[in-house]
Amino acid sequence: MKPGSVIVDLAGSTGGNCAASTPGETVDRDGVVIMSPLNLAATVPIHASQLYSRNVAAFLKLLIDDKGELNIDLSDDIVGSTCVLNRGEVVNTRIAAALETATR
Repeated sequence: MKPGSVIVDLAGSTGGNCAASTPGETVDRDGVVIMSPLNLAATVPIHASQLYSRNVAAFLKLLIDDKGELNIDLSDDIVGSTCVLNRGEVVNTRIAAALETATR
């Protein structure tokens, strides 16, 4: 492989599928990085939780003004498209269409 290439050997915990893999380590062989994690799946939930929490925090920043009060701006592309009800009325067109279809 060309220098700068990266191999992720997902079978590291069972010895690996790449002859140059060292289970549980990241090695550089002639400019090719070979990663051989032992339990890659166990590391994913941490990153998924961090990403989710960052998205929730960013969304809440759109809903709360500088004074800390709730401020729902339906003209905002994100807030407006995620709002379902406002003052007791369905404001989301997709939800309204689904509710209309369900009542037929």
